[in-house]
Amino acid sequence: MNEKALSTATSYPALGALPLSRESVDRRCEQRTDPQWLQSLADDPSTGYLILIGGRALIREGALELVSRAQLPDGGIEIYLGFDGEREIVLHSFREDPAELTVAHEGHDPGEWLGLRDVAAGLSARDAGLFVEAVAIANWNHSMLFCPRCGHGLVSSVSGWVKVCSNDGSEHFPRTDPAIIVAITDAQDRLLLGANAQWGNKRFSTLAGFVEPGESLEAAVIREVAEESGVQVSNPRYMGSQPWPFPCSLMLGFRATATGTELRPDGVEIIDLRWFTREELAADVRSGAIGVPAGVSIASALIEDWYGGALPEPEHLEN
Repeated sequence: MNEKALSTATSYPALGALPLSRESVDRRCEQRTDPQWLQSLADDPSTGYLILIGGRALIREGALELVSRAQLPDGGIEIYLGFDGEREIVLHSFREDPAELTVAHEGHDPGEWLGLRDVAAGLSARDAGLFVEAVAIANWNHSMLFCPRCGHGLVSSVSGWVKVCSNDGSEHFPRTDPAIIVAITDAQDRLLLGANAQWGNKRFSTLAGFVEPGESLEAAVIREVAEESGVQVSNPRYMGSQPWPFPCSLMLGFRATATGTELRPDGVEIIDLRWFTREELAADVRSGAIGVPAGVSIASALIEDWYGGALPEPEHLEN
């Protein structure tokens, strides 16, 4: 499926096509079950390979650099990513830097090895989707080495998308951990933001948490908000989602309405909570009194959706 076809067929929720939710590659789920699929692509000179090193990819002239098989360094794991309408694409991933890695190129731009969060917003839908997919499936492949049932080694199958136990034959699949993230407003349309203990007391964001087993998304919104802030909310409304492969989350964005305004930070995860009007948030961000999420995070999208656009840049950046 090409980018035009995907954009025509997809109806996005309120937040639109978030930076890490864009993709235009056909993952060919049926073809990748063929045990000879990866080998057939290795024999095809038109196949493009994406090299990933510790979650970083080579970016040249604002795009992912895809190389031929002859340019690949030794080692690495190979996983099928998909078909972009012109060629098949395979991931060649390393947990750490391989020795003496060089990638030949034409022109004057040697490129730069960058992480997903550094460049995703500026990539095309094809490249953003490939990068997210590659990071997520590589994280799982590099960490899922032994059978959780018996401890024996696992063997890659289905072109890198399934692991099979070498002892009992059990199959193991990539995991995705759903997490809710919610923009909470009160009767005056103020926005609730909290400071996480890991960030210190100057960086504020929307509240978030993982969905528990046997729990609906709406129930997770209500529970997490109450646990972290003491605020009861109603009417959770789905706004959009995007993968967050650091290492394996899917962030599901919501808006919800507070039934009260008294704040009780839990003191463990959340150390401070504040209600903001649009004017107050803009002034505090502009002055540098607080920081808020930016870039490709869904938290940034939720805040800007409530604010009505991009927040002002800080007047003075900290060193």
